[in-house]
Amino acid sequence: MAEWLYEAGIGENRAALVSRGTIWKARIELEGGGPRTGGVFDARLVDRNTGKVALAGGGEALCDPLPKGITQGGTLRVKIVREAIPEPGRAKLPKAVPAPADAAPGDGPDLLGRIHATGLPVRMLRAHEPDLLEEAGWSEVLEEAVTGEIVFPGGALRLSPTPAMTLFDVDGPAPLEPLAVAAAHAVARAIERHGIAGSIGIDFPTLSGKAARNAIAEAIDAALPQPFERTTVNGFGFLQIVRRRTRPSLPELLRADPIGAETRAELRRMERLPPPPPDTHMVSMRIARRMAQQPGWSEELARRTGGTTRFVSAKEQNLEA
Repeated sequence: MAEWLYEAGIGENRAALVSRGTIWKARIELEGGGPRTGGVFDARLVDRNTGKVALAGGGEALCDPLPKGITQGGTLRVKIVREAIPEPGRAKLPKAVPAPADAAPGDGPDLLGRIHATGLPVRMLRAHEPDLLEEAGWSEVLEEAVTGEIVFPGGALRLSPTPAMTLFDVDGPAPLEPLAVAAAHAVARAIERHGIAGSIGIDFPTLSGKAARNAIAEAIDAALPQPFERTTVNGFGFLQIVRRRTRPSLPELLRADPIGAETRAELRRMERLPPPPPDTHMVSMRIARRMAQQPGWSEELARRTGGTTRFVSAKEQNLEA
């Protein structure tokens, strides 16, 4: 039976939907990630041309449409319909719409609330217990998200998030028709596993026959849960899918701050070490720097493990010696 595994980590919370020992959905919620989808906030209109509003309590969003008659500096109540999306160089601001008049202010549901709302069982994981996330392939899923390399029987996918859309490139040996159908199933599973939404492009091998291209589309329809819209497979093997986007995908989150992702993964490993915790722990220079920038993470690790650990790089270790 499928169940959610949930872990309240340091700097992030993690959840995975696991069935038959395999992760079907992997989700991460970052500490201080900004307003969540479904949240209702009082706001002030900052720029009428762009719809930018300043949210009560901090942060900004883009509201569309704006209420009729509102002027710059005016107040309104908005509902978040898409969280901030990280992108190279800048992040897309959250998207909002005017909230119903009777909507009470408050943030949207967090990761734990969302997985409870699915109605499936939720198992809370503890660091001193067997690592069920890792047994189901947690590290492998994170590796997929970071590298974009996804292997399936008979071929491989290359996952590439871009500001415009998320792209999948299919690679593998002939015969091409069974390769493309197998790839369609693999893409559908990857979309669900990594929480990918918005515009998605898939570059399949070029197939000459219409029946072969229809088989790819039918495989997508069978493997990917609704709702979504898609095009047909064109003569160059390209198919586009559009899914409603409410928050960033796992690849977007991890690639936006790879050092942060590495550091939080290291903290997860440290939390699971048998007691007593080491006085010092050697890490890369960039992880040591991130830990120095996040003193709260060291404090939380000490609270959970019962001892203070100092994160040092090999260079620092040599200087001290």
